[in-house]
Amino acid sequence: SGTGKEVFAQAIHNQGSRRSGPFIAVNCGAIPRELVGSELFGYAEGAFTGARKGGSPGKFELASGGTLFLDEIGDMPLEQQVTLLRVLQEKSITRIGDSKLIPIDVRVICATNK
Repeated sequence: SGTGKEVFAQAIHNQGSRRSGPFIAVNCGAIPRELVGSELFGYAEGAFTGARKGGSPGKFELASGGTLFLDEIGDMPLEQQVTLLRVLQEKSITRIGDSKLIPIDVRVICATNK
């Protein structure tokens, strides 16, 4: 943190073909480990106690057509890093508590201090 990584990621976004799409920045180190999956991939209605009616999109869906900047990726739990790799390979996500594949079209930029 404090090295301007997000500024560089925003500049890449602003100069690229996805500049008209959203730019979503996520500090992976600031998300409690039990919430990383629902924050990034979203969740379906009834997926867990307190889940919103109708579910909620995750950061990947919100960044569709644009750029998702994952800062402090090294702080993300390893099991979620494995899920992230699958998402990048398959270009689709599945919300927690759902089985429907949702195609994604997003540039992912990652940074870490490790």
